[in-house]
Order: sequence, then structure tokens, then C-alpha cells
Amino acid sequence: MNRKIVKARYQQIAVELAERIVEGRYQVGDKIHARSTLASTFNVSPETARKAINVLVDLGIMEVKHGSGAYVASKDKAQSYLAQYRDVQSMKDIQQEIVATIETQQKEWQNLTGLVDQLINQTTRTHQLNPFLPFELVLTEEALHLEKTISELNLWQETEGTVVAIQTKEELLLSPGPYAMLHAGDILYFVGNEFALQRMTHFFYKN
Repeated sequence: MNRKIVKARYQQIAVELAERIVEGRYQVGDKIHARSTLASTFNVSPETARKAINVLVDLGIMEVKHGSGAYVASKDKAQSYLAQYRDVQSMKDIQQEIVATIETQQKEWQNLTGLVDQLINQTTRTHQLNPFLPFELVLTEEALHLEKTISELNLWQETEGTVVAIQTKEELLLSPGPYAMLHAGDILYFVGNEFALQRMTHFFYKN
């Protein structure tokens, strides 16, 4: 969920008044409308308008003359306030984007985890129903233990996978036996439990 950070209404009004001062719509020394008029302009309560003016007074952007009203006191301080406000808003926007990205990644990771679980469960069920359905593994030039026989490698003892066929570049060898030699480019077909593929892969490609 993207949590949008929203400033209080009186803070929004304070920012807009500062913008008007910076833009020259209000000059230094100008009297700001009475609270009731300001409240009507921004469609807020007089109390909200008063809070907005107090923010600018506290920052030295405006000043209140008792019995007279609120006046613009400093354009420079209004510019400084807006610059700080925009920096903070930019940081908040970045924060929101980071939070949204993390939440999206978490959802995607949960979806991926669910798909992996489904695949593992489906694979397990398939091999439980048909334990003789062979796995296959391609032996590339990067594979370990090439140019050795199945017997020399103690392949079943190492992996608990039983090789039932080897597809060479020239032919398909069924029930190849312990003296069949493995070469780069061969495809091994073997049977075993759901861990056999992992063990066989790790045996030939430890990294």
C-alpha cells in the first residue's frame, strides 16, 4: 500500500501564502485579509486560517500588529521556507517511493515463493505417481567428472540417481551400464526421488 503523506490544511495554506509572497502577489508591508476573508478564500474555518497565519508569524514571514491585523514581513524568509518545504517534500516523496517499491517487491517475492512451492509440490506428486519418469541433465564443457565412466564416478552412491539413458551426439544409449563414459554434450537421463536432480546437478556443477 502506498501511504500518501498529506500535510494539515493549515500548513497547506501557509505554504500557498508563502508562494504568493514570493511571486509578488503580496508585497512586504501588505496587509493580509482578515481571518474570516482568508477562511472564505480557502474554504476553511477561521481557526484554520488563524493557524496558517501563526505558522508564518513564527517563521518571521508575517507579523501581527495588535488591533490592526497581519502584514507581510519578509519575502526572503518566505523563499527560505518554501525551499525547505520543497526539500522535505522531495524526501517524503522518495521515502514513499521506497516504501511502495519494497511493498511491491515483497508481494512479488510472495507470489514467486508460492509458484516455487506449487512447482515443488507438483514435481513431488508427479514423481510419486511415476517414480520412473526420468530427469535430464545436460553435461556442458564446464561440467565436472567428464571422460570418466559411471562406475568410476560411483554415480549412484554419490547422487542416488540411476542413469537409464545417455543421449550422445551420435546416438541414444539405453541402460548404458557402469562402463559408459561421459563426455561434454551428453544428456543424462536418470530416475530417483525428488532430491536426485539436485544431487546430480550439484555433483557435476558444484558452483
